[in-house]
Amino acid sequence: MLELEEALAGILAVVPPAVSEQIDLGDAHERVLAEAVFSPVDLPGFDNSAMDGYALRAGDVASAKPELPVRLRLAGRVAAGDAFNGEVSAGTCVRLFTGSPLPRGTDAVVMQEDTRVEPGNAQEILVLDSAKPGENVRFRGEDIKHGSRLAEAGEVLTIGRISLLAATGFSNVNAGRRPVVGLLATGSELREPGQPLGPGQIYESNRIGLAALIRRAGAIPKVWALIPDSLALTRHALAEAFDQCDAVVTSGGASVGEMDFIKEALQHESGSVQFWKVAIKPGRPFAFGRHGQKLFFGLPGNPVSALVTFLLLVRPALLRWQGATEVGLATYPGVLVERLANPGERRHFMRVRVDKAGKVYSAGGQASHVLSAMAAANGLVDVAPNTELAAGTSVPVLHWE
Repeated sequence: MLELEEALAGILAVVPPAVSEQIDLGDAHERVLAEAVFSPVDLPGFDNSAMDGYALRAGDVASAKPELPVRLRLAGRVAAGDAFNGEVSAGTCVRLFTGSPLPRGTDAVVMQEDTRVEPGNAQEILVLDSAKPGENVRFRGEDIKHGSRLAEAGEVLTIGRISLLAATGFSNVNAGRRPVVGLLATGSELREPGQPLGPGQIYESNRIGLAALIRRAGAIPKVWALIPDSLALTRHALAEAFDQCDAVVTSGGASVGEMDFIKEALQHESGSVQFWKVAIKPGRPFAFGRHGQKLFFGLPGNPVSALVTFLLLVRPALLRWQGATEVGLATYPGVLVERLANPGERRHFMRVRVDKAGKVYSAGGQASHVLSAMAAANGLVDVAPNTELAAGTSVPVLHWE
């Protein structure tokens, strides 16, 4: 039985190198960049106004006060997208709006709330407050300089990174190709949601939850029909899945029961099991193998075990497959409101709920079949074997949302 870190290192060591493809920036959310990206422009591309107001020379209004305003002649008006022809001379100002280019000869913008126009004299502006050079001005390149690095290869494209790329003129980028992941569930007792249940039958829920996690990892799920407990049918489904997919994820059938056929079927189909069993709870009966260059992940059938082992062992592999450099779950600090105890011999990844203040509560029952606690949880706390964490203990919380 392997420790978690040893198992994960073994998986990541055999993930095939990422293959890149050019994609439209509009489809790039949560995709992995295949190469570093550099800015072809300055951002902003020109000095411009940070607000609606008047461009002027700061020296002209150094003495301006509400009780002693400075009178300036209005020399023109520049809307966003327009430009001012010529240079602004002393004693004059130009009406600007947010984003308007700063006219030559000016070095500050006074916001319109600090000005007044006298009735019947629209060509003169009374400035009620002084301004410093550079005030309310967004300078060319103050955000991004031409040629500066916008993003690194291996970074996941967040909304913020996508917006930055669009603002610097990119319409497409090179990203790691998304792997297609076959998703299989075995068990004669399983029925599709919506179907009537017979005696001893249950609804299958693993594939729909795992498919959502696969999409969040940037991959493409391909779901197979439920597989009864049969070696022949399991072999057939695995052969189809490996033929059509880059990786295969199964749930159920990977243990040692006489109706567990996953590992045997994989070996019959010229695949191999690299290891089986990981020293974690929930999720010990996890299997990892290969079919040529394609990856196989055999998850336990218990719903919580399947979801937790996916998060800890499959998700990192799918991200690395796309070229991601950071593949672990995000970790945030929290403080326990109640004790968490693990009297067992394996690390227990306990389901918890973290509120906005960082207070950590148990999400409910921690048995591997208790889906209600998984539904209530938004994080996991790794509790070492034979350990009790008292209320008030600071803990790192693993998040997957």
